[in-house]
Amino acid sequence: MSANPLLDFTDLPRFAEIQAAHVTPAIDTLLDEARKTIADLTASTETPDWESFIDPLTDAIERLGRAWGAVGHLNAVVNTPELREAYNANVPKIAVFFTEVGQNLALFDRYKALVAAPAYANYSAARKTVLQNNLRDFRLSGAELPEAEKTRFAAIQERLAELSARFEQNVLDATDAFSLFIEDPARLSGLPDDVVAMLAESAARDSKPGYKLSLQFPCYLPVMQYADDRDLRKTLYDAYVTRASEFGKPELDNAPVIREKLLLAREEAQLLGFANYAELSLYTKMADSPAEVIRFLRDLAARALPFARKDRSELEAFARETLGLDTLEAWDIAYAAEKLRTERYSFSDQEVKQYFPEPKVVAGLFGVVRTLFGVEVVPAKAPVWHKDVSYYSILKDGNVIGGFYFDLYAREGKRSGAWMDDARGRRLKAGKVQTPVAYLTCNFSGPVGDKPALFTHDEVTTLFHEFGHGLHHMLTRVDELAVSGISGVEWDAVELPSQFMENFCWEWEVLQGMTGHVDSGEPLPRALFDKMTAARHFQSGMQTVRQLEFGLFDMRMYGELDPQNGDWEALLAEVRREVAVNQPPAYNRFANSFGHIFAGGYSAGYYSYKWAEVLSADAYAAFEETGGANPEMGSRFWNEILAVGGSRPALESFRAFRGRDPQIDALLRHSGMVETVSA
Repeated sequence: MSANPLLDFTDLPRFAEIQAAHVTPAIDTLLDEARKTIADLTASTETPDWESFIDPLTDAIERLGRAWGAVGHLNAVVNTPELREAYNANVPKIAVFFTEVGQNLALFDRYKALVAAPAYANYSAARKTVLQNNLRDFRLSGAELPEAEKTRFAAIQERLAELSARFEQNVLDATDAFSLFIEDPARLSGLPDDVVAMLAESAARDSKPGYKLSLQFPCYLPVMQYADDRDLRKTLYDAYVTRASEFGKPELDNAPVIREKLLLAREEAQLLGFANYAELSLYTKMADSPAEVIRFLRDLAARALPFARKDRSELEAFARETLGLDTLEAWDIAYAAEKLRTERYSFSDQEVKQYFPEPKVVAGLFGVVRTLFGVEVVPAKAPVWHKDVSYYSILKDGNVIGGFYFDLYAREGKRSGAWMDDARGRRLKAGKVQTPVAYLTCNFSGPVGDKPALFTHDEVTTLFHEFGHGLHHMLTRVDELAVSGISGVEWDAVELPSQFMENFCWEWEVLQGMTGHVDSGEPLPRALFDKMTAARHFQSGMQTVRQLEFGLFDMRMYGELDPQNGDWEALLAEVRREVAVNQPPAYNRFANSFGHIFAGGYSAGYYSYKWAEVLSADAYAAFEETGGANPEMGSRFWNEILAVGGSRPALESFRAFRGRDPQIDALLRHSGMVETVSA
């Protein structure tokens, strides 16, 4: 067993032992090994074949990827100054290495020779896809550029990686830096009891009296939704929407990071022969061009805007007539919406939440997966990075086919949001299958006192969403690492399985099995479910145009904005005038914390959520047509969508499942946007 836990690949990462001091020695060792492997492979004069060329190259790069993946994961979920320093020190090295690989002409030639060899004709579809993707990626890595431009391209890649890390860390630090201590409980009027108890516990941990409020979502959202104190809502809103901006610490301002990222992204694209970064981003996606994406988003906006305007006018009237708010400000929207929903449908999120204690929800989720796919999810043992993390195995016919970590609660030092990432991928190696393992991470409220964590229905939906990503990764049957699970899947199709799984949170039979009141144990009453169903499309028009606003801003910024002098705030305001119904105050700095497009994989790709929602809604419609959660259709979904991973184009997989091209009708129906509404 290696003294450095990051160099032990015998099983799962030894998270409990990994220290910041392990990072640089491990990464340096693995980089040296990978470079030596590449040098040996490119020095060979023999005709390459899969076993002598692809397998050893995959081994070396996979080891590096698994170790760096564990480091990146820890940096996101248990961030410390020491770990961050080690992470940041190695980000440029990783970027340099992968640019080197992508620009290695000798390696490129070996791939071309492998494709030209007679054996290629007999390769599986998965292997052919791996090789064709690699040829494409060499070109996109600048392999064919003149030497001077190659050098510049490599420098750009290194700097972009550094900027992404800095953007994310600035948001994390700005979020964690805010706290508000309140001693007067009257200021918390309207907040649910469990939230008040959580805030009291938070203050006690800091040895302070009263209550500690933060910008962590389990605090921020309930304050915006329930707090009667309008000034309190405004205080938290102002702090939240100005994170990592010029209104805070200068060293945490993300505006210079955004400017530099836009400049470098445009330069990178133009070096490769694209007009802008949006064109480069779409080169490997389902959508053909920025123009096609913008047409898609604007078409959806035309359908959604009448519903969104109706939502807004109803909310304004209710706020004015019932709540005495003459002007509906940004910090009033969630509060007024919750009051309107409670009045209109006679229930609140807080009432529903009591029926979704974590143990029942998790058991219900696993039950749905068992029904659909005939697999069992069982607790298992693995080293973890925090006491709240659990690990599970997925079994088919008694055999382990995958595993995953659950890290569900918010805490300081943990990136906000919810995401799935892979700890390792499926691969057939030396006749033995390496099972895929996923990280499933959320930021829900944890247990308070002796009560389990309680989830809102939205949080339950989020859990199902992330688990859908996990299933895509864990239920793959592809044996080639580069296209197994989520690897190699077009970015605008990766949301299909996740959004698909959300639908089961609205099936009565499913909810009966995954609900139990935290005090009485009684399942969700049918009357309350009917109210939830009636309210399902409450303000869906406003929610839809909000996503379209983000998607249009992202695509137009990376496609049209002058990165040198362009004003992205002005562009965002222009997009809002076109598609939004809620106009935030001028000091709102949404872009400064928009990690999806500045620190994640969604640069010129945020439209993917809506693009994939067309696919996922249409796929779920096949289940609706055959009676909901049923194993026959589940088996087909597994075989044609989940099992094949990135081994074939996503559109081919969808057609194989549905028997035709995707249609938008199901999305419009599921969003409640089917009847005619006057503007």
